[in-house]
Amino acid sequence: MSLIHRRLNRIPGLSSVNAWNLQIREAVNRNDPVESLLLFREIKRGGFEPNNFTFPFVAKACARLADIGCCEMVHTHLIKSPFWSDVFVGTATVDMFVKCNCLDYAAKVFERMPMRDATTWNAMLSGLYQSGHTDKVFSLFREMRLDEIPPDSVTVMTLIQSASFEKSLKLLKVMHAFGIRLGVDSQATVANTWISAYGKCGDLDSAKLVFEAINRGDRTVVSWNSVFKAFAVFGEAFDAFGLYRLMLLEEFKPDLSTFINLAASCQNPETLTHGKLIHSHAIHLGTDQDIEAINTFISMYSKSGDSCSARLLFDIMPSRTCVSWTVMISGYAEKGDMDEALALFHAMAKTGVNPDLVTLLSLISGCGKFGSLEIGKWIDGRADMYCCKKDNVMVCNALIDMYSKCGSIPEARDIFDNTPEKTVVTWTTMIAGYALNGIFLEAMELFSKMIDLDYKPNHITFLAVLQACAHSGSLEKGWEYFHIMKQVYNISPGLEHYSCMVDLLGRKGKLEEALKLIRNMSAKPDAGIWGALLSACKIHCNVKIAEQAADSLFNLEPQMAAPYVEMANIYAAAGMWDSFAKIRSMMKLRNIKKYPGESVIQVNGKNHTFTVGERGHVENEAIYLTLNGLSLFARDEEHILHKDVYKEQSYELFI
Repeated sequence: MSLIHRRLNRIPGLSSVNAWNLQIREAVNRNDPVESLLLFREIKRGGFEPNNFTFPFVAKACARLADIGCCEMVHTHLIKSPFWSDVFVGTATVDMFVKCNCLDYAAKVFERMPMRDATTWNAMLSGLYQSGHTDKVFSLFREMRLDEIPPDSVTVMTLIQSASFEKSLKLLKVMHAFGIRLGVDSQATVANTWISAYGKCGDLDSAKLVFEAINRGDRTVVSWNSVFKAFAVFGEAFDAFGLYRLMLLEEFKPDLSTFINLAASCQNPETLTHGKLIHSHAIHLGTDQDIEAINTFISMYSKSGDSCSARLLFDIMPSRTCVSWTVMISGYAEKGDMDEALALFHAMAKTGVNPDLVTLLSLISGCGKFGSLEIGKWIDGRADMYCCKKDNVMVCNALIDMYSKCGSIPEARDIFDNTPEKTVVTWTTMIAGYALNGIFLEAMELFSKMIDLDYKPNHITFLAVLQACAHSGSLEKGWEYFHIMKQVYNISPGLEHYSCMVDLLGRKGKLEEALKLIRNMSAKPDAGIWGALLSACKIHCNVKIAEQAADSLFNLEPQMAAPYVEMANIYAAAGMWDSFAKIRSMMKLRNIKKYPGESVIQVNGKNHTFTVGERGHVENEAIYLTLNGLSLFARDEEHILHKDVYKEQSYELFI
């Protein structure tokens, strides 16, 4: 109360409502909503009546405070005044309730307004979009009488953002056409929104076309940042870097968002050099000290395979947020260094920073990817401490996936059964777990139960089902689900679905049928599909079809060693040594290198890596002594088995 009294003592005695309005507006402009409301109270105490200019300023102050009590108080005063039907006042009131996240109040005010203009509609549409009710945005827009109230650029931008939130490219293009028809497409702010939306909806070409259509004189740094963000979605670092050079040539000064978006596009080893140049320029311009920028650069180095640079940046950070810790932990988890990831997780807890959902999901994902079952169980046991595992479906889904990939199906099924609110992702993850572990019948039973409970399977669900069919060799069931996907659920098969069917046909020796399926695909077959066919040809010793598959792979992935090695083995098995020598010469000519295979096991929480042909492990002597003993034991067992079989056969012949 003492603060309010001190402020009241500074309030001058004013002689007119307009003079009070001026004071209220100045308080709002200097972001002092409390003083604005105190001034409003003094108007009433002084015997003055607020007018249609007073209420919009006071409504803006209430919106800044985000206090529903103040909003209701001001709204009560408004209803008692003669200005409740004023369009300007009504729009400000709608905006006030929207910014306080009271959409029900905003909708009631909006519906009772006798007159509305484009700004009123924009306030309501924007409120629905910001609250995530994008379906209601388009429903409300359909009620807007376009002939009486022409939409403006703000209307179009709200519709664009809603379409991108829905990830609906079709709807976005309709809104684009609508914007062109209204004539707002030439405005840079609208174009910037289109660029960003096309990037989110996965249409990079359209994003680039919109950017190129902006007049050079109308482009802003936001225009450049929008297209860089679209490049980042697709990881197109080389194109982004070329455009960045053009931006500098046109004398635009990059800001923090520029470097964050450029760094986000450099997320693999091939783009590390470009990422380092971007980081260097950020340091040169002094924009590298922002914590969000540092987090992005840590992520860039981690995903590009340069963990040392990522850790150096992390270690010299003056302060760290949960995101900083999570990015570094995720970097270690993605490359399989679960020991370091877990050590950092413990260090994070000691500093008092609580891990969030993303931190846990990163660790769980890493455990599943690299088979770190012991660490995964430890995280499972402590997940309740951080994000209520039993109530969080995302954590449950991640744990089901982790246990499945580690081969612990009973634990995965236990979590599945105890997940209170299952989603399509939950069912799909469990079905995929069964498929991964070759448990065909349970996968099919779970899929049937999912359908019976009215869950609608998506393209990933059908992929899991087809993988289960492929692992079990159930060709008839595979074709059945492949057709159901198209005919019943109207899901167009993707490359992964075709790859499963080719694998399934190949396992059954139907190589001609598999080749015909590939030739009749609507999309261009990728390396995965041709690779599945080539592997099947190796099993069934079909040189003719193998050569067709290998030629396609050589064109698609000329530097990958696997198809060359596979084809060489097929020629060797067929005794075609000239062709075998030709493949070896081709590998030498193209500088194709085959790297030795690796396997990883975990013992007492520690990862141990074994490379083909290498015997550098510290326990090498004990390991190979045990292996030799097991090998001898296996040979003895096989010899005994053969002897028993020979005796049975001899006895059968004798009798």
